[in-house]
Amino acid sequence: MDRRLFIVIAVVGFHVLGLWALQTGLLRRAVELVVPVQVMAEFIELPQPQVTPTPPPPQPQPEPVPKRVTPPVPRPAPQPVAIADPTPSPTAATGITEPQPPAPPPQTPMVVAEPAPPAPPKIELPSSSADYLNNAPPPYPPLSKRLGEQGKVIVRAFIEVNGTASKAEIRTSSGYERLDQTALQTVLKWRYIPGKRAGVPEAMWFNIPINFVLE
Repeated sequence: MDRRLFIVIAVVGFHVLGLWALQTGLLRRAVELVVPVQVMAEFIELPQPQVTPTPPPPQPQPEPVPKRVTPPVPRPAPQPVAIADPTPSPTAATGITEPQPPAPPPQTPMVVAEPAPPAPPKIELPSSSADYLNNAPPPYPPLSKRLGEQGKVIVRAFIEVNGTASKAEIRTSSGYERLDQTALQTVLKWRYIPGKRAGVPEAMWFNIPINFVLE
């Protein structure tokens, strides 16, 4: 602001000085002397007014959701309470009440354990495979060998207490009569270890398998 005032005063002073020079003839002399004078003018840019930006329009605020108000639960009305009256009723029977006798304890029936049945006696079957019996294998019938007959025979024999077979029969046949008869005769000739019941020798039946196989 001071600078602008100084320029205005300087311009006014130059005008006043020019008028005074015209009146006194000093300006004419200055022209005659032809003294070049360079006048510099400084242009001062006036300050531009500040433009205040227009504020954006306000955003629409969402409407608040009203809170659900839970209606108060009505309290139940107080119920009348019965108060026991310690005063005995005039119609009540008077007297001394005797306590009930304790109930007798329940009687547990006595369970008599029955004796366990005796274990069955151990039975040992006869045997014909002991080495000291020296039982030879049954002979293969020559005709059956030539015809290629082979099979398994099961002979049922009754073994006596002395270790001999008193009788025998075919239980399962091989399918060939010659093989069955050979097995039957062999079983009747063999010696056996007699069967035992509870460690005591006893006569009993015994199944003896005999295989006829061509090598």
